[in-house]
Amino acid sequence: MDSSSQLIQYIPVLILLLAAVGFAAGVLTLSMLLGKFGKRSKAKDAAYECGKDPIGDGGSRFSVKFHLVAMLFILFDIEVVFLYPWAVVYKGMLADHMTRNLIFTSMISFLVILFAGYLYALKKKAFDWKG
Repeated sequence: MDSSSQLIQYIPVLILLLAAVGFAAGVLTLSMLLGKFGKRSKAKDAAYECGKDPIGDGGSRFSVKFHLVAMLFILFDIEVVFLYPWAVVYKGMLADHMTRNLIFTSMISFLVILFAGYLYALKKKAFDWKG
């Protein structure tokens, strides 16, 4: 198989990319052209939120504790991503005694470190963002 036949396989992807870019550009251009001819008023240009008049600043700030809890959730949630491949590999390596013990020990040490971090976060009250 030569390189020119491999490049031919990407032609449908290029066509799809050109169609997507063309559609997006066309819709934006049409919106700009039709928008210039529409009637505008102060009421139409005002912000609208669920039928209520906007009061106050729209960009309220969150507490740093909220973001800390979010990052900790991601940290402890991602560990599940490492547990699934480990379980699959461990199941396949049960026949070899040395490999079985090595992979089991490494995962237990990973979980111990993760659990120690979890206990530290609990002790520091990192999961309580109201306080």
